[in-house]
Amino acid sequence: MTRITDSDTTTRNSSFRQAMAWLHTWAGLTLGWVLFFIFLTGTTGYFDSEIDRWMQPELPTAQTDTNAAETAVTLLQRLKQEAPEAEQWLLHMPVDRNQPYAGISWRGASLDAGASAVSGNLQLNAKTGETLKGRETHGGQQLYQMHWRLHYLSRSYSDWIISFATLFMLVSLITGIIIHKKIFREFFTFRPGKGQRSWLDAHSVLSVVALPFHLMITYSGLVFMGFSFMPLIIAAHYGTDSDARRQFFADVFDPPGMTQAVGEQAPMAPLNGMVAEASSYWGADRIRSIDIRHPGDRNARIIVSENIDQSVSSGGQWMVFDGTNGKLLHTASSATSPAKGARDLLLGLHEGLFAKPLLRWLYFFSGLLGTGMVATGLILWAVKRRQLAERRTGVAHPSLVLVEKLNIGTVAGLPIAIAAYFWANRLLPTGLANRADWEAHCLFLVWLAMLVYASLRSTHRAWLELCTTAALAFGLLPLINALTTNRHLGHSLSAGDWVFAGFDLIMLTLGTVFGCTTWYILQKQKAAARTCKATHAAIREAL
Repeated sequence: MTRITDSDTTTRNSSFRQAMAWLHTWAGLTLGWVLFFIFLTGTTGYFDSEIDRWMQPELPTAQTDTNAAETAVTLLQRLKQEAPEAEQWLLHMPVDRNQPYAGISWRGASLDAGASAVSGNLQLNAKTGETLKGRETHGGQQLYQMHWRLHYLSRSYSDWIISFATLFMLVSLITGIIIHKKIFREFFTFRPGKGQRSWLDAHSVLSVVALPFHLMITYSGLVFMGFSFMPLIIAAHYGTDSDARRQFFADVFDPPGMTQAVGEQAPMAPLNGMVAEASSYWGADRIRSIDIRHPGDRNARIIVSENIDQSVSSGGQWMVFDGTNGKLLHTASSATSPAKGARDLLLGLHEGLFAKPLLRWLYFFSGLLGTGMVATGLILWAVKRRQLAERRTGVAHPSLVLVEKLNIGTVAGLPIAIAAYFWANRLLPTGLANRADWEAHCLFLVWLAMLVYASLRSTHRAWLELCTTAALAFGLLPLINALTTNRHLGHSLSAGDWVFAGFDLIMLTLGTVFGCTTWYILQKQKAAARTCKATHAAIREAL
């Protein structure tokens, strides 16, 4: 019988951790720049509604103090004008920060019957039904959607890229926990000015501080992408064609009791009774939306949805009414099965729509920590290999130089590009065709410019110059806002408008952070130059 000694166990544990270290390194690096993009743009999503409002300064303050029944009648009247004979009408009620204004949307309307468009959506004044006119922009929603749609790519490509990036992130988190056997003790250790050791300490601190958040956001992101990442589950039960996939989503996400139109006209029941019944069931001002399927048809259905601001789950509650007589047919949760309930819970945790201000800020800072974790991991990889290259040959391999340039262009360049997105919102002409698209184009063009610029400069100069640019790009945004609108910081503070004031203050804070980073890099470079000069002087004296 072979006896297993303590040294054998130690060797095996060491080999296992080395294997996990290799997996952690390459899982993180392979899609690290994509993960940085996902974390940074996703983190902005926790204040997407506030960004939406800042990017349309022409709009009034939030209109969430309206009467639900009166608002529903006003919106319905506008829908009858804009979208006659539509397949679906949707009334969006102004309820909270996530939905501060009333709105309507529709699909399948008849142009022959006088519809303004086959499908569309409008943001309206909840009291008058008039269109709220702001500059064309996709606002914070576009930034948020970038983190899972990758903007220019089709869903068939972006879903797979995001799914694999998220899977690699989960692998990196688990292997990181395994290889750092003293991870929580090392959390209290930070040794500045030690090169690779300092970057490792920073990476460990950023990883551990919000580790539960990182695990939750990554795993729930995989669940969110599950239908794309595991399509064979759907195909095994429904088939592979597009109609089968649509039927699957209808079965999973549609409320109970849905029917097809029969083509027989019938007057629609007044909304007042349904609004009153839903309000008595859920409480006043709890209606988020009213979904009217096949309006004017004998088989019309009206789905009244509850606001989800008091529930972690992203699903909420439904009340389904007969559209012709107003009779309540179903009262149900969107969690039609335990699996759907678990998915809604994880999706709700991921999106954080339920979060009150303090918790939302915690989400935001945790997202920034995750962004920093990815950034320090990328930089640590390059620092470690540059030190090895300098000891062995004194020359860095071209692939290492490429990684360093991509790190600079992404870690420092992407924030500049996001600042450019806000600059474009204020500076592009309001009458420009496809203006909202050009805001996004500006973001990616500036990012590309930063990547090119970083490739043309030395590593030390590129870090210094891009951080300086970021400091100016964010720090000057409140000034640009003051010069182009009447909702400057002084006005916002005096009016108690914390959406505009908060945005300007955050931009000033980010500008200060990047300014301090610039100063720190400059001091390090001066210290290194003094050390190098002293060394050369000592060598000359010795000779």
